[in-house]
Amino acid sequence: MPAVPVSLLEPVWAQFSVLLPEHPVVDPAHPLGRHRRRIPDRIVFEHVVAALVHGSGYERIATPGCSDRTIRRRLHTWAAAGLADTLHTLVLAQYDHLIGLDYTVLVVDGCITKAPGGGDKGGKSPVDRGKQGLKRSTVTDAAGVPLHLVSASANVHDTQLLAPTLAGLTKLPALPADLTIHLDRGYDSRRTRATLAELGYQGTITAQHSGPAPLGARWVVERTQAWMNGYGKIRRCTDRRAVVVDFYLFLAATFVIVRLLIQQARQTFRWTTRPTTRRLA
Repeated sequence: MPAVPVSLLEPVWAQFSVLLPEHPVVDPAHPLGRHRRRIPDRIVFEHVVAALVHGSGYERIATPGCSDRTIRRRLHTWAAAGLADTLHTLVLAQYDHLIGLDYTVLVVDGCITKAPGGGDKGGKSPVDRGKQGLKRSTVTDAAGVPLHLVSASANVHDTQLLAPTLAGLTKLPALPADLTIHLDRGYDSRRTRATLAELGYQGTITAQHSGPAPLGARWVVERTQAWMNGYGKIRRCTDRRAVVVDFYLFLAATFVIVRLLIQQARQTFRWTTRPTTRRLA
């Protein structure tokens, strides 16, 4: 049984496979011509998706046709080439072409998850008794589409990640000049206002007061963070390399976008593999 529905896996793989370089089935430099055949990228990609969904170690998801060393080696190569970031950008462009990104409300928020292995992006979590944690800063549009993500240690304040998070918006096509960024009260500082003024954005920050703060327009980013945490490797990342951490973040964001795209496109478009249910679990 696939880790994700075929209606999600197939379009993501179709776009991802275009980014992969061509490789011979066997190594032509082998002196006897008897080199072991290369494991197809599709098989390795399915194992990587299984690791993303279940959060399992590579030894647990390895199969006789694809070892854990092959998964790690191929994953590190793809991550170093920045393929997940490129894939995320291409899927965003397709979503904008078919559905249209809604820039009326842009929301930024941070989320702290577990990183028991520490590594390049691990740090003491302020909400988990100082254990190793990971923080991601996400900006979404009015529909909750993740436009860009930035990862850092759990003890890095959200205000420090605001500038690199908003800087990722420059990769979007036809970005309006007047944008309003909605932030929670954790961003209420001079540094935040200086960052927004430097980038030319308007800011709406939740006022400081006692008791629970109302979500208002920010509920979409909270929902997107919950969707992202539905993937085991995002919820509890055991990888130590920064490029691998970012690879999984952008791959999970890609699946979130494709899921939203299918759910909205099925009301307007018809195609042969169109899912028969709105719920793509």
